[in-house]
Amino acid sequence: MRTLAARLITYETNENKASAPNIPAVFHVCERLRPHLAMLMGRGGFRAVLARALAVASAEAPWLAAVRVTAEGSLEGWDKPEAPANSRELKESAVLLVAHLLGLLVAFIGDNLTLRLVHDVWPQVSLEDSNFTQGDHP
Repeated sequence: MRTLAARLITYETNENKASAPNIPAVFHVCERLRPHLAMLMGRGGFRAVLARALAVASAEAPWLAAVRVTAEGSLEGWDKPEAPANSRELKESAVLLVAHLLGLLVAFIGDNLTLRLVHDVWPQVSLEDSNFTQGDHP
């Protein structure tokens, strides 16, 4: 799960370097997933899943408690003073959050549908070695 999450974060970082250099890639990942998941589970369902992923990720990266899910299902608070100044630590936190989000999706809708959804959103990203049943969970 972390491998796929890291791949998505890296992809979005590279894609948005010029247009949105100060916005963490995790925002772009969640924003690209939001319309697809909102259609599948409703806007409130997406907010709930993202908020749960954030709460679980906060146990491993306590500073994430400063990040919030808005009523629209967006993330805010990555620019808080609690956020790590180290870009590597910030990226690891983003990967952790996306990995937990993907893990919850696998739990709710299954491996195949999650992979299909990720492929629909990011057809350019390789999913070749993504096998959620072999212990690559967060």
